[in-house]
Amino acid sequence: MSKPGVDFPGVGAGLVIQRDDGKVLLCRRLKAPEAGFWNIVGGKVDHMESSAEAACREAEEETGLSIQAVEFLCLAEERIAADNQHWLSMIYLTRAFSGEPSLTEPDKLSDLGWFDLDHLPSPLSVFAVEAFRHLKR
Repeated sequence: MSKPGVDFPGVGAGLVIQRDDGKVLLCRRLKAPEAGFWNIVGGKVDHMESSAEAACREAEEETGLSIQAVEFLCLAEERIAADNQHWLSMIYLTRAFSGEPSLTEPDKLSDLGWFDLDHLPSPLSVFAVEAFRHLKR
């Protein structure tokens, strides 16, 4: 069985979750691509699911937050040679959410936290780097 991102370019969706104080929510990945890196929430887009719906679904699954609305931020194409993966990801932004984030998928993520855009953790995922480059414009 072929795998998206490995056997052919995968289609993903990511979400920058930003509080009123400007801090963004990041999670530390346990699996490739970029295991051990801090990233925005997200994952692959399911068949017949819009990328915006996928970004909200993944955010809710990974953090337990309820996402009310998103806006398009950017398209990120990432070829990650270290993991032999290739992804096209629609990146969205939300400031409309409720709840307190919690680590709801400990098999996929090892940590999460709020970070100031001027003091981001390292290493930072290429997806997050691209998202924050657009967010700071």
